[in-house]
Amino acid sequence: MKSYKTDQEKFWAGEFGTEYISRNANRDSISKNLAFFAAALKHTRNINSCIEFGANIGINLKALKILLPKLNQYAIEINTDAITELNKFLPEQNIFPQSILEYSPTKTFDLVLIKGVLIHINPEYLEKVYNLLYESSNRYLLICEYYNPSPIEVTYRGHQKRLFKRDFCGEMLDLYEDLILTDYGFVYHRDWNFPQDDINWFLLEKKQ
Repeated sequence: MKSYKTDQEKFWAGEFGTEYISRNANRDSISKNLAFFAAALKHTRNINSCIEFGANIGINLKALKILLPKLNQYAIEINTDAITELNKFLPEQNIFPQSILEYSPTKTFDLVLIKGVLIHINPEYLEKVYNLLYESSNRYLLICEYYNPSPIEVTYRGHQKRLFKRDFCGEMLDLYEDLILTDYGFVYHRDWNFPQDDINWFLLEKKQ
């Protein structure tokens, strides 16, 4: 088996990551995400390319493609079973089959998306991931994660050191002076029409 820098990477590359696929591939996931991204991206313009960090099977990318049919999409994904699903609708050259921590940006994208992934990154490597997100974007960054004003660890499906909440957006704003907060929001799990998992989203933009 491939060796990884962190236990968290190994966790998602392995059996748990594969089980996550079937647990989250609901038929209504794309419709929920259509509403989600329509709201989160309402203040954007001229998005022609995007990359998702930790794309899993591509539910987010499929929703974005409906909203933006001409969108050129790329994905970074660690789990081989998820990569198999991505290969069904993305060109092979647009998929980076690796850990986010192994990714090295060679181009920039109009939109960089990360949704429900920063919470699972080993906190010691967060600043590295922030830098990868920043360097990959030529304009917009959309961060969609659980929020907490201070860093805390939460037990995740019986596992320790697998979920970490904090102010990811605030930390990025502190690190990069040319980032501005364009919009933000929250989607409640009991929303009547298009619920999400109590997720906070933050749209950041590089000053032009």
